[in-house]
Parts: sequence; C-alpha cells; structure tokens
Amino acid sequence: MKKLIRALWQILERVLTAVLRGIFRLFGKELSEQTRRQIMQFVKFGMVGVMNTAISLIVYYAVILFRRDWYLIGSIAGFFVSVLNAYYWNSRFVFRKQDDRLRTLLRTYLAYGTNLLLGTVLLWLLVERLGISPFLAPFINLIITIPLNFVLNKFWVMKKQPQKEEKTH
Repeated sequence: MKKLIRALWQILERVLTAVLRGIFRLFGKELSEQTRRQIMQFVKFGMVGVMNTAISLIVYYAVILFRRDWYLIGSIAGFFVSVLNAYYWNSRFVFRKQDDRLRTLLRTYLAYGTNLLLGTVLLWLLVERLGISPFLAPFINLIITIPLNFVLNKFWVMKKQPQKEEKTH
C-alpha cells in the first residue's frame, strides 16, 4: 500500500510540476526548485486536509443522524478523530517531522483546538442564531478554519527545532 501511495504521489507531482512550469512560463518566469517544493507541500497539506475534513464530517453526520440535537458533540468527536489523523499524515507525509513526537502531537491538538473552539462557536452561531441547517453549517465554517489551520501547522506545530549544541567540558 505504501508503494502504491508513493507511486501515485510521484505521478501527481510530475503532472503538477509540468503544469506549474507551463504557468510560470506564461508569465515569463522560471519555476525554482524551492517554489516547487513549497507548492507541493501546500498541495500535500490540502490533500491531508480533505481527508481530515471527510473523517470529521463522517463522524459528525453519524452522530447527528443518531441524534440531531447532538451536533456539537458530533463536531467535537469528529475533531478528536481527525486531529489524530492530521498529526499522523502531516508529520510523515507533508512536513516530514519525526523528532519530538509527543511535543508535536500536543502542539497539533493545541493548534486544532484553536480551530475547534473557533469552529464550534461559529457552528453554534450559524445554526442557533442564523438558522442555517446543521448539515450546511460545517461547510461555511471551513472557509475560516482551513486557512488558520495551515498557518498554525506550518509555522508552529511542524516547525523544525534548531539543533542544540552539545556542551563540551
């Protein structure tokens, strides 16, 4: 399975790179390796985000189909399951950060917790105050929470720690 995922990513990366080079040429620019890597990282983050969103929504809808008035419980349950998934894929596939796993996991939950808090308040406002369907409200919510999530993950959660110098006596 790992080989299949790697092969599919390599194909997608080649296609995206060719498209990006073409777009850059249209504007008289050259696609640098650093820019290409940054764009590919964003694409990977987006792919993980789609998977996280799907997992979160599956849990959310499973809960509200069981009991519609439990929409906040569904949102919180979806959060815990999808954040664990986000940690796994972001640390291995997107940012390739393997060191200090406990610290990274805790930061992941804190970053996503910020989104949970904001998203839960927004969900409540959308459903209870604005009368938007609890089936539609999570999609409106994503417009605000996705950009915040990327910024927190890239620049805080998965930030590479500087190597500590060893003291010699």
